[in-house]
Amino acid sequence: MSMTSAACAPSASPARPPDTRSPFVRLTELLAGVVPAQAPINLSIGEPQHPIPPFVKDALVADLASLGRYPAGKGTDAFREAAAGWLTRRYGLPRPVDAASEVLVLCGTREGLFLGAIAAKRWVEARRGPLPGKPAILVPNPFYAAYPAGGTAADCEVVYMPAWKHNGFLPDFDALDDALLARTVALYIASPANPQGAVADLDYLARLLALARKHGFLVFADECYSEIYTREAPPGILQAAGADFSNAVVFQSLSKRSNLPGLRVGFAAGDAAFLQKFLDLRNVAAPQVPGVAQAVAAAAYADEDHVEENRRLYARKFDLADQIVGDRWGYVRPAGGFYLWLDVAALGGSEAVTLKLWREAGVRVLPGRYIARDQADGSNPGADYIRLAMVQNEETTAEALHRLVAVLG
Repeated sequence: MSMTSAACAPSASPARPPDTRSPFVRLTELLAGVVPAQAPINLSIGEPQHPIPPFVKDALVADLASLGRYPAGKGTDAFREAAAGWLTRRYGLPRPVDAASEVLVLCGTREGLFLGAIAAKRWVEARRGPLPGKPAILVPNPFYAAYPAGGTAADCEVVYMPAWKHNGFLPDFDALDDALLARTVALYIASPANPQGAVADLDYLARLLALARKHGFLVFADECYSEIYTREAPPGILQAAGADFSNAVVFQSLSKRSNLPGLRVGFAAGDAAFLQKFLDLRNVAAPQVPGVAQAVAAAAYADEDHVEENRRLYARKFDLADQIVGDRWGYVRPAGGFYLWLDVAALGGSEAVTLKLWREAGVRVLPGRYIARDQADGSNPGADYIRLAMVQNEETTAEALHRLVAVLG
């Protein structure tokens, strides 16, 4: 990939001051006072609604005694072994992940993705000495809000890498110049991407990791949607790393894979030297993860039946989108994840269409502008799109899509 215009260049200086509040706070503000004409259907938030796995209750009850003890910051042996074993099996890694040194429990991936930026800055500066300029954190644009929030908290310059349709909705890191890379401490990449559903292939990930090793920064791979896919299981950053996980850190979660968003258990895995420093930070700055929650998580990573059923349910809803939405608004069934990313530029853009859908159809979606930043030239990779989370049941999803078509044509 190569960029051909200034509009495609990474941006650290938006044309207008960014609104850094939660996209959902902004959405509530946009829709405030508007009474919908039909019963509300919420497709704005990516909160899984499928049933939780049947083994959860038994796993909770079996480990209740652990509530009488403080949990270890790095995680229980059983959880780390379960996570390491799952990673090794899922990605066919050339060697087993070391549960003792290459896995760290998290209170959900959001906490880890946020604090990871602070740990990355400390780790890179300790290894490389003073950087040639202000430390930088690179994030895709559109993005998950924890990425730039972590970069800001780490007192780094947050640089937004636009993910346009003509680049396959993935950032073009070939456009990053050496001066910027020399002061980069971490680069975030999501695959499958939120919101577009794009999947990075192994070559893309390998080239990105080679760049990180050359310049001494970390690749933070957010792979929380990895188990929701259309045809082929997406590759992961540890596959691209070979037997040496240096500079590679994967963040995983049970929220999407196992329909357990309320459990708040995830993990980071990969570069052992970085994870030790990350643990040092978490031990003084982050919540411990309850042992009983880790017991449920270990059971979840040992079971694939519920994951296959989960994929089946999402596939049926994307079948509905194929039939009802068709080729409208640039819809293409995504390679991964559970979002629709629809181009509504011809209808007035993301905010106008979001307001119209709520007022006339009672369908609550998320404006793409709220999960993206303006580039230096004023363009915004999310401004023309709306995001719909396909998390409701089939009947509700079909109703929402029919309303969408009726209102937008």
